Amino acid sequence: MSSTSSTLIDLSLRSYAELRAPNRHDYVQLVLPMHGQLLLEIEGRTGRVDTQQGVVIPSGAWHAQHSQVANSSIILDVDEASVTSGNWQRLLDKPYMALGQGARKLIEYMGLMAQQQMLTPALAQGWTPLLLDTLLLDAPQATSRLSALLVRVQSDPGQPWSTDTMARCACLSVSRLHALFRSELQTTPHAWLLQQRLSRACELLTTSKATIAQIALLAGFSEQSALTRAMRDSIDVTPSAYRRLRREARSKVQ
Repeated sequence: MSSTSSTLIDLSLRSYAELRAPNRHDYVQLVLPMHGQLLLEIEGRTGRVDTQQGVVIPSGAWHAQHSQVANSSIILDVDEASVTSGNWQRLLDKPYMALGQGARKLIEYMGLMAQQQMLTPALAQGWTPLLLDTLLLDAPQATSRLSALLVRVQSDPGQPWSTDTMARCACLSVSRLHALFRSELQTTPHAWLLQQRLSRACELLTTSKATIAQIALLAGFSEQSALTRAMRDSIDVTPSAYRRLRREARSKVQ
């Protein structure tokens, strides 16, 4: 759905899979996941978005994204000239943003409209400022019993985490842990943990001079071959090929 407005260029529903070469564009882009999660690299820095966190990609920034799980995101493209000050600038100053309950409801609504092919320029123009105001509210209070666990694992996914240790950390039974992951993240604890370890491995492959074997251990894999299998299964690329591709991308940025 394209708009004739000078602010909103396009609003669409997209999914991502395998890793592709980085690209950039002359407009600002918001990535707002409806379900699943994405690994991103923006100007050489690795990050992650899911139903709890979105991101603003600045105009002209080299970026790439991929995912090993089913995913769907609202993608909002906005004219660069419209985001140089005010509320938009506040988002650009801190591109990764928490998606509170209000923002998630707005994203779900617009995703439903997109799926039913009911998007119109008027609908998008009315929805966009409401979303912006919602995103800029004070960070929502964490109500999920997963919140502290997610932060702890993401800070060091290389620790010997298992479903049992994650459940104990969250003071939950294993069955309750699985239920919360399914309802809030649309995945399993094991699959989510693997995604965090892959994210850390990809970050280290991009920024570290450590060997691939060392990176595998730091990211929580038992050995280099385990990391290689996981990366082939998830993004169809080996660690060495990923490192080479990232170095080529960073040389373009420089």
